[in-house]
Amino acid sequence: MQIWVDADACPNVIKDILFRAAERTKTALTLVANQPVKIPPSRYIKTVRVANGFDVADKEIIEQLGPGDLVVTADIPLAAEVVEKGAHALNPRGEFYTEENIRQRLAMRNFMDELRSSGVNTGGPPTFSHTERQAFANHLDRLLTKHKPA
Repeated sequence: MQIWVDADACPNVIKDILFRAAERTKTALTLVANQPVKIPPSRYIKTVRVANGFDVADKEIIEQLGPGDLVVTADIPLAAEVVEKGAHALNPRGEFYTEENIRQRLAMRNFMDELRSSGVNTGGPPTFSHTERQAFANHLDRLLTKHKPA
């Protein structure tokens, strides 16, 4: 298993959790972004810088992704493609996207996008909480433990 991160919008606190997990479990971690991303020195952690543009990082992740890999993203259309390819998708707030819930999440995302397009102020996401950070760390740990090489 390899971990891919849609790094442009990933909170630094989540990146730090991922850095520690990659080192601890010796799991390859690749952060994909269209701007430079600071990473600690590690043989397990690397970055891929892509050109600016709509969904360029998403396309790079989908192109490189293997079945069973993990993608960390808050981008629901990307998560839908990840799940479709047989990989795992985890939101930085600690929610797994699955075949069972991705269609509903995608429909809600599209609905909210339509509201915003028509001028309705839908507000932004809630403040990133300690509970969400803990949920992310717990889900990540369970997944990495389950897919630990023998």
